[in-house]
Amino acid sequence: MNSRSVALDERAPRLLGPDPAEANGARAAFAILLVISLCHLLNDAMQALLPAIYPLLKRSFALSFGQIGLLTFTYQITASLLQPLIGQFTDRRRLPWSLSAGMGFTLCGLAALSMAHSYPHLLAGAALLGVGSSIFHPEASRIARLSSGGRFGFAQSLFQVGGNFGSALGPLMAAFIVLPLGQSSVAWFCLMALLGVALLARVGFWHRVQPPAVPRPRGATGPALGRGQVVRAMAVLITLVFSKYFYLASFTSYYIFYLIHRFGVSTRAAQTELFIFLGATAVGTFIGGPIGDRIGRKSVIWVSILGVLPFSLVLPHVGLYWTIGLSVMIGLVLSSAFSAILVYATELLPGRVGMVSGLFFGLAFGMGGLGAALLGVLADARGIVFVYGVCAFLPALGILAALLPNLDRNARPGEAR
Repeated sequence: MNSRSVALDERAPRLLGPDPAEANGARAAFAILLVISLCHLLNDAMQALLPAIYPLLKRSFALSFGQIGLLTFTYQITASLLQPLIGQFTDRRRLPWSLSAGMGFTLCGLAALSMAHSYPHLLAGAALLGVGSSIFHPEASRIARLSSGGRFGFAQSLFQVGGNFGSALGPLMAAFIVLPLGQSSVAWFCLMALLGVALLARVGFWHRVQPPAVPRPRGATGPALGRGQVVRAMAVLITLVFSKYFYLASFTSYYIFYLIHRFGVSTRAAQTELFIFLGATAVGTFIGGPIGDRIGRKSVIWVSILGVLPFSLVLPHVGLYWTIGLSVMIGLVLSSAFSAILVYATELLPGRVGMVSGLFFGLAFGMGGLGAALLGVLADARGIVFVYGVCAFLPALGILAALLPNLDRNARPGEAR
């Protein structure tokens, strides 16, 4: 064989183009990413029904703001406490069918809420919703990373934007279905849960045949960082999650009441405005991941938390239309942080995707639940307007992002973590 033949043989793979099997695998993985994002939409839409029907429950069961806060706390504390444990367990042992099981708990929670006749029954339904969320999120986040093709920020944003759009649908479903038809109509949304179970069973089949991840040595940490640096960075991230979700709790649990009390709008109009806010958070979530892939996670975290401060400080002092506009800006900017925080944390602790995802999703739910409970007590004591004046200063904690190490300098380009 002459040298020209050898050269042609060496170039043959490039001339023939990408391997068809590899291309098919990439398309299948992207399809799974789309399915898991759709299931996140279904899951969070059903989960969002609980806060969206608070006005109905408050009237039907004569609840105080403190009791509403306790409902949110029950839901979110069951979601937050279990998630890191489930994530750590699935880091060690693959459970492809756990996603369908989690959706099954959500189905049971909806059924319980639709038939509840007392406040303890409402708490039980909220707890079942929380358990379903705690099982779903860590493993679904792992599937999103596994199907990312190396675009971790994009995949995490696409996964999370499904959840954000689902959360935005909750108030609309409540406004146009539950409010006119009553509490029992919540049972109709069990059909969404059944669809989710079927789709997640398909994801489970795909996950089962994927090659196992290469085990990481015990005690290994992020790229070129000492243990102390990793611990400090995690502490900063946890503080930022507290700032973000404590502030968001004032919107997800009490924005409807704020608009009704301060501006005299109808319940349906207030739920529509909540949908607009949650829709803005969905857009911000989708933008945050790809921007983090380009300019670095730290920059996105810094801007998305601290950048909200001017808007949050002005919000309690303006009229209705400015309130709506500022809430859209707050949703857009603040929501871009979580994808970047989650990917940044998985880079700090490679090989522990389930544990890290469970920890931060758990913190998100836990901080939101704690915030809802405390803010409910504060609203009963000082009024709902006072709550927004106090919460306006929480984004100032974003200044702590300056203490985060720059992982983009330490990581090797294209390295899969």
